[in-house]
Amino acid sequence: MKKNNKKKLLVTLLLVLFLTAGCTKTLKGEDKKVVTNPETGQSLTENILCQPESEKTIEKYKENGVDLDALPKCEDFKVTSGGYEGLWTSIFVKPLAWAILFIKKYVSSAAVALILTSLIIRLVAYPITKKTAMQSELLKKAQPELEKLEKKYKDKTDQASLMKKSQEMTMIYKKYNINPVSGCLYGFIQLPLFIAFLEAINRVPALFEETFLNLQLGTTPWIGMFTNHNFLYIILIILVGLTTYYSFSLNKTTATTENDPMKSMTTTMTVMIIVMSFFMPTALCIYWFTTNMFTVVQNLIVKKQKEKEV
Repeated sequence: MKKNNKKKLLVTLLLVLFLTAGCTKTLKGEDKKVVTNPETGQSLTENILCQPESEKTIEKYKENGVDLDALPKCEDFKVTSGGYEGLWTSIFVKPLAWAILFIKKYVSSAAVALILTSLIIRLVAYPITKKTAMQSELLKKAQPELEKLEKKYKDKTDQASLMKKSQEMTMIYKKYNINPVSGCLYGFIQLPLFIAFLEAINRVPALFEETFLNLQLGTTPWIGMFTNHNFLYIILIILVGLTTYYSFSLNKTTATTENDPMKSMTTTMTVMIIVMSFFMPTALCIYWFTTNMFTVVQNLIVKKQKEKEV
């Protein structure tokens, strides 16, 4: 009952959070068509948090009735700028946007500021993410016994056998100090962070107007490749795909057996992320690549630590 109550509480909190959330609004003209940036081809955001710097972008906003004078310059943006915009924007999006812009003042690059902000968040969350990595290594140790258990009850589908199997699996988990639920904790935090980064990128002109390594941060790789004919974006997609697959492989929190469908989940998730990456802002792809690299390095460190303990 206690576990069920905790789950209900978490779901309730998520619902409250998202129901009170702000959202990115796409700028549309009088003809109801989406207004695009004339230089990059990206869709422009109506409810931006601070003023754009590009003259052509400023012109587009003014043509479509956006009062830019009511907004602060991005370098002067504060968490309280624009007043209260709902729980989601006030707790996640604005503080995140402020952190990126604050760091940008010292590194003179929105992309580098985005990378550093991502790393700082991962370092703060390290105690939680380390538990996930530890669970993965413990599951690898328990794998032989779990496979034997699967073979033992392979053809037994009656209720009594299933109950015995569950009890024996619990004993194995207890023997190796495995708690699969604790491994899911960062995954619970990661989705809101991902959405918050997406919204911060879309609503901060200092981010979506900048170019990094000849990649326009606000443009999606799809537009970058097939509209702007810059095929450097495919390198970013490949990096996102490789690091996603490797980080998922290192960070498995459930044991798999020979015929377990969970084995295909890593491949399926990687393909989904690759497809999504074509249509995400380049800045968000950079964020995802950064967090993947952190996960890979972290898990390799944990793996070496566990090997030394043996």
